[in-house]
Amino acid sequence: MKPAPSNENPVLASRQAKLALYGESLFEKTIYMDCDICLLSPIDEVFDFLDGVDLLVTEDVQPAIAKAANLLRVKQNILSTLQSVGLPLNENSIQYNGGFIAFTKSSKTQELFTNFKKYFDMVVAHQNVLLLKDQGAFAAAVESVKPKMTTLSPVYNYLDKWKDVYTIDKPIKVMHCTYPYRPQYAKNVTRSLFTRIVDRTAKIFLPNQLNNPWRLK
Repeated sequence: MKPAPSNENPVLASRQAKLALYGESLFEKTIYMDCDICLLSPIDEVFDFLDGVDLLVTEDVQPAIAKAANLLRVKQNILSTLQSVGLPLNENSIQYNGGFIAFTKSSKTQELFTNFKKYFDMVVAHQNVLLLKDQGAFAAAVESVKPKMTTLSPVYNYLDKWKDVYTIDKPIKVMHCTYPYRPQYAKNVTRSLFTRIVDRTAKIFLPNQLNNPWRLK
C-alpha cells in the first residue's frame, strides 16, 4: 500500500487522496471508502457489480446539483456560481457522495479522474465563493466524461445523520458515520461549548479552508 498524499491542511489532504485513487490503485477493480465508514456486512457483490461498467457511485442526500447549497461559501444562485468558476454542470447534473466509490481500470475511468483533478483545482482557486469540497468537481467530471456507471442503493453509503430522508427496505451494509457513530476522533467530538462555538463561527472569522488555522491543527 502506498501512503496517501500529504498536506499540512488535513481537509485538502483528504481531497487529494481521493483525486489520486486511479493512479495509486494497483488493482483492476477498486472500492474506495472514506475513513469514517463502517462496514456492517460483507460487500463482495460490489466487485460483481463492476462487471461491464466503469464506475459505481451513490447519490448524495441532496442529489440535485442545482440545490447543492453545501458547496457554496456564499448565498447566491448555486448553479450559476458553479458554472461561473468553470464547472460544466447543468440543471440535470447529480451530486454524488464521494464517501463510497468503486471503479474499474479503463480509459474512461482514467479520463474521469484526470478531469476530477482539473475541476477540483478550479474549486481550490475559487475559495472566495466555494467551500473546499469535492462533490462539485466530481459531478463535473462525470458530466464531461460520461462514464458507463451505476448508481447504487443508499444501503451502500448510509448517512445516519440524514436518516429521515431515506426510504430503505433493505439492511444497511455501509454506514457512513455521523455523530455519535464516528469510529475516530474529530475536532469537535466532545461537543463542548468551546468547539461548538468555534465550528459555528469559523466560516465567518476563518473563511478560507485552505488557510484556516483551525483546520491545520
